[in-house]
Amino acid sequence: MKQYKARGIVLNTLKYGESSMVAHILTDAVGRRGYMVQGLGKGGGRKGGKGALFQPMFLLDFVGIESSKTELDRLGEVSLAVPLQSIPFDVRKSTIALFMSELLYRLVREVEPNSPLFDYVYHSVVALDVMEEGVPNFHLWFMVGLSRFLGFYPSGEWREGDIFDIENGTFSQTLPRSGLYINAENTRLLHKLMEIDASALGSLPLSRLQRKDFIASLLAYFGYHLDTIHSISSLRILSEVF
Repeated sequence: MKQYKARGIVLNTLKYGESSMVAHILTDAVGRRGYMVQGLGKGGGRKGGKGALFQPMFLLDFVGIESSKTELDRLGEVSLAVPLQSIPFDVRKSTIALFMSELLYRLVREVEPNSPLFDYVYHSVVALDVMEEGVPNFHLWFMVGLSRFLGFYPSGEWREGDIFDIENGTFSQTLPRSGLYINAENTRLLHKLMEIDASALGSLPLSRLQRKDFIASLLAYFGYHLDTIHSISSLRILSEVF
């Protein structure tokens, strides 16, 4: 059986029997792939041992083993690529990581390597882990950047008073005939998030209501261009924390 070394980002896990799980992982070597993880002990081993490695957005180094019998590969040696220092212990960051993992699980279906996408997500996790200011705005920034790698990053030049045309993915001074657009206030924030670095997110003083309204607009934009996005269950938890 063919083996390969890869870096991975944990997107989703599902318990399988008493001592196994299926893990969906975004990898640098083979795109998104499902893995059978065995030998976790009774209860799945989530509180310790190998099972503890498979938390939302954890960064892994591992050996994958291709399977000729099922669509699931198997995992050989696996370890943390970057031991996260704050995400597992900070409820704000762990909630954002849960949202990111669910979003990516629903949107990314590629079975071929996509280095730009993988690197963006990987470095975003590292940025979130070390972030001290601006944490409540991180998921907004992450979604805006993610659209670049999904093929519908906003285009055109922003001008004061612009709205954002959802159908065409452009800034505009006039309302589109489709009636699908993001209002001027959220469009201004969209432009700011396109221009800013994650380390400067603390400079955006947003209220809970502003964040909630903006992410609803973003999800409408994502939903128009990708029919794989449905109700995001972690959004409710996110709105309670922020």
